[in-house]
Amino acid sequence: MTKVNCKAIVAVSQNGVIGKDGDLPWRLSGDLKWFKKITMGHTLIMGRKTWDSLPGALPGRENWVLSRSMQTTSGVRVFDNFESVLQKASGKTLFIIGGGEVYRQTLSFCKELFVTEVQRTIDHGDAFFPKFRHLYDAVETLDENNEFILRRWIAK
Repeated sequence: MTKVNCKAIVAVSQNGVIGKDGDLPWRLSGDLKWFKKITMGHTLIMGRKTWDSLPGALPGRENWVLSRSMQTTSGVRVFDNFESVLQKASGKTLFIIGGGEVYRQTLSFCKELFVTEVQRTIDHGDAFFPKFRHLYDAVETLDENNEFILRRWIAK
């Protein structure tokens, strides 16, 4: 197995929601600034629905999509399984950025999580972050305000 540094970054509501109707259920400029700062210069791993929710490839980062049906488009590499990603990612830092199914498939590979705890509950969410607190320890609070708390977690 090649050496890959795998991390996840997510914003999650009080009731575990990360998505609703194919998009983020909130707009938090402070959280988006952290997302950019933490992921800049690295490789982003996302599912097709997450890719579809973006305005295009996120600049300053490699954009890799896990999909069995998507065709390769400009600014993105497409993989049909996570094992293929791992084979091509030697020496890279990977950031899993969603959605729910991709987090479920890859969380066990992640040694570090950046979790933005959004200080609200979301009704009728349709994408959720898997349970993780029993597998990770919170080691650092990077930001705390009225809208969210951003914590860094390390695998136990």
